[in-house]
Amino acid sequence: MNELLFLLHVIIITVFTIAALRLGKEALIATISIFCILANLFVLKQITLFGMHPTGTDAFSVGAILGLNLLQEYFGKNVAKKAIWICFFTLVLYTIVSQIHLGYAASAHDLLSHHYKAILKFMPRIVIASIAVTIFVMFLDRFFYGFLKQTFKGKYFLLRSFISVVVIQAIDTVLFTFLGLYGIMSNIWDIILVSMVIKLATIAISVPIIAAFKGRVKA
Repeated sequence: MNELLFLLHVIIITVFTIAALRLGKEALIATISIFCILANLFVLKQITLFGMHPTGTDAFSVGAILGLNLLQEYFGKNVAKKAIWICFFTLVLYTIVSQIHLGYAASAHDLLSHHYKAILKFMPRIVIASIAVTIFVMFLDRFFYGFLKQTFKGKYFLLRSFISVVVIQAIDTVLFTFLGLYGIMSNIWDIILVSMVIKLATIAISVPIIAAFKGRVKA
């Protein structure tokens, strides 16, 4: 069941990324920001997938980088740079308001406060690590994808996207796992290895779909 949900998850993220591109750069920037927030919210949940135990957020990370590549492909480096700072802004806002939410005294009738506390109490560390890593890898992706686009003279979108996403996600996985999850979750190297396997599977599914629709989408 998890494997089928994973496939559906990747397809939905890919379809919404393409749909956001069709709606325009503002929708795509909003979608990337949502992916970043959801990745931070769900990162503490480990799932069983193909006999391994990754977190449930790898598809969101891949979707955010693919969305950033599409922004740069269609709208240029300056728009991609603006999207990075918008992601930074939304992550900071999310962290602040989530901690304010925890500060409220729960009603005597409340049944869910302790669940929110269990989930959100790690958010400052996770989001700080996420912001640092996300901003770094997004700027790195902006530079690296631009380099690949220039090197391949704007051709071979599928190859360029695959190379950039694989390299950036490898760096993202190692940095975030140590900064955000070390001491919170066990088997850090297992998480890194499994996350990369899952991300490669996500990339293998999503990049060809986006490449197939790229020529049909008028941004």
